[in-house]
Amino acid sequence: MSKEALKVLVCDDSLLMRKKLKDSLGLCGCAEIIEATDGQRAVDLYKENKPDVVFMDIVMPVKDGIKAVEEIKAFDQKAKVVMASSSGTKEHLKRAIDAGAFEFIQKPWEQEQIDKIINNLRRKEK
Repeated sequence: MSKEALKVLVCDDSLLMRKKLKDSLGLCGCAEIIEATDGQRAVDLYKENKPDVVFMDIVMPVKDGIKAVEEIKAFDQKAKVVMASSSGTKEHLKRAIDAGAFEFIQKPWEQEQIDKIINNLRRKEK
């Protein structure tokens, strides 16, 4: 899979967090990045665009990230969702994994964490 071919959905209600994550993904060579501001919008955009990976906040308006992951996984069992939260309690981690997330990162993240996730996805797609 080429760098340009990786399609990413970023879902966070914070404009600043979306921008920071988009910048980090840009450093990884991700060219196509779709944004959502709440869990419901993320579900809708996932169904429309079928991105390769989703970075999802947990605490958001309209629909939280856990419910959004459950709906995305019900729609597409192969969906790759990375939960990103500043409230990284063991309970959140357990709920995210139970909902179908394949990775969990704590905010603020390090660039190396994003690099590792994207590189692992690219290796699996080859």
